[in-house]
Amino acid sequence: MSRSLRLASLLVLLGAAACSKSPDSPTSPSGPAVTGVNYMNISASDSTGYMSSVECFPFTTCAANATGWVQTLFRRLQGNGAATLNNTGVPGQVLSQHFEDLGRRLGRTYPGNFVTNQAPFTKSDATVVTIFAGGNDANTVGQIVQAQLAGDDVRGFIDQQVRQFGDDLAALVRAVRQKAPNAKVVLLNLPNLGGAPYLARNSALERGVMQRIAVGMSERVNAQAGPNTFVVDLLCDARILEASSFSSDGFHPSDRGYALMAELAYPAVVNGSHPAPAADCALRRVAPVF
Repeated sequence: MSRSLRLASLLVLLGAAACSKSPDSPTSPSGPAVTGVNYMNISASDSTGYMSSVECFPFTTCAANATGWVQTLFRRLQGNGAATLNNTGVPGQVLSQHFEDLGRRLGRTYPGNFVTNQAPFTKSDATVVTIFAGGNDANTVGQIVQAQLAGDDVRGFIDQQVRQFGDDLAALVRAVRQKAPNAKVVLLNLPNLGGAPYLARNSALERGVMQRIAVGMSERVNAQAGPNTFVVDLLCDARILEASSFSSDGFHPSDRGYALMAELAYPAVVNGSHPAPAADCALRRVAPVF
């Protein structure tokens, strides 16, 4: 089934509860025991485990044997004690209205955005909120550049969009905090999409453009780290960018990729502290610098 058909089937069946069995579900990450977790997730197609061997429908718990990172992480939390899941993720969404409007320049529409359509559903008793933003936004910016709609100063256009992403991400975190002031917020930054398999056949220039976008957005995610707000460093973990961590479309994670995301996120979710993301690493420069 094509990527578009798979996504369409998810959106048509919003709210339906379904999971299928798979003998190849990734092993849940280990760590210290926690109890009484009310877990909320804000993200896009990764929230359903899209392109994994066992996908879920939006807005469902679907955790018994699903292979997405949210479901794998929640299953681990359930194993340690009482836990609930409020998974507001919607495939195809972008971070904010700004990126929806940007996509319209390409003739594209999106099923909403995180700030408008997910943050308002934060429950006051949430104890931890995970946020994974930027993949769809980065692709939108990259496609604007590829379509020669970025103007004469392409670097300036990219940097402007990256700054806007940072501002809108900060607004999202503030909106979550207003709803659940005591919740721990755990953000995941982006891998360097300039080195992802879906761009392997693109030109060196196009891969360099995407690198500038994705790394720039990751830097804005990293800047959110602070009191009770942690960042999971996907950008500088070499395993995340390995081919086996991607599904057949070269963009969405595979079962292995989702399992790694859950493994890396778990310590930030359950511990009282978490290391800051790396200030620099070689994975920031896997494509020619643009």
